[in-house]
Amino acid sequence: MTIGASAQLGIFPWMFGNSRNAPPSNEDIARVAVAALIDPARHAGKSYRPTGPELLGAEDMAKAIGRAVGRSVKVVPTTAWLFMKAARMSGYPIDVFSGIRYYIEDHKRGAFEVGAPTTDVFDVTGRPAEDFETIARRYTAQPRNQRTFGNWLREFVQFMLAPLGPGFDLDRYDRELRRPFPSVPQFATDSKVWRREHAIADNFSPAALGHGKAPVAATSRG
Repeated sequence: MTIGASAQLGIFPWMFGNSRNAPPSNEDIARVAVAALIDPARHAGKSYRPTGPELLGAEDMAKAIGRAVGRSVKVVPTTAWLFMKAARMSGYPIDVFSGIRYYIEDHKRGAFEVGAPTTDVFDVTGRPAEDFETIARRYTAQPRNQRTFGNWLREFVQFMLAPLGPGFDLDRYDRELRRPFPSVPQFATDSKVWRREHAIADNFSPAALGHGKAPVAATSRG
C-alpha cells in the first residue's frame, strides 16, 4: 500500500525499526495453498510458511523498490499512528487494520526474522519464491502507481494531509465486536509456547536480535 508514495514521492514509509523480514508474494502464498488443496494426501499433517528468498531490511527493500519505480527511494521512519491515519485516508476499512498494530509490534521485535527464509514455496510448488523486486514491479505496473502528474498530486496531497486526518479507534472497534482477548496477552517473541512451536531455543529474546525488550501488550500469530 506504500508503493504509490515510493513511485511518486521517492519515500518508503517504514514502521518496523531495525527488524527484517523475508516477505512472500501474495501469488506464492496462493500457489502453496492451491498445491496443498489439490494433493491433500501429500500434505496431510504438514504446515508451511511461505517466505521470499532472502531476509531484507528497510534499506534493502527501498533499493529494490527504487529499481522497480526507476528512481531513488529513501526510507522514512514512520509512526504506527501516522501510518493508520494515512491508511484511513486512502480508503482502507478498519477491519483490515484492527490487527495490524500487533503485527507492527511483532515485526519490530524480530518475530519474522526467526526461521526465515524458508524453502517451502519451492518445496511445495517446484517454483522458486519470487524476490522482493519482482513483487515491487508488479505493483508499480498498476495504473494508480504510474508516474503521472495526477498520481503525484494525489500522493502529495495525502502525504500533507495525513497527520491532520482522523485515525482508527481500534480499541472501540474491538469492544463493539466483543472480541475475546487473552487475560495475559503476549507478543510472539515473549511467548514460550510460540518459541517452542517454532523450535526456538528458550534463551531467545528480542535483545538477541538487537531490538531490546518492551512491555508485553498483545498476542499475535507467528
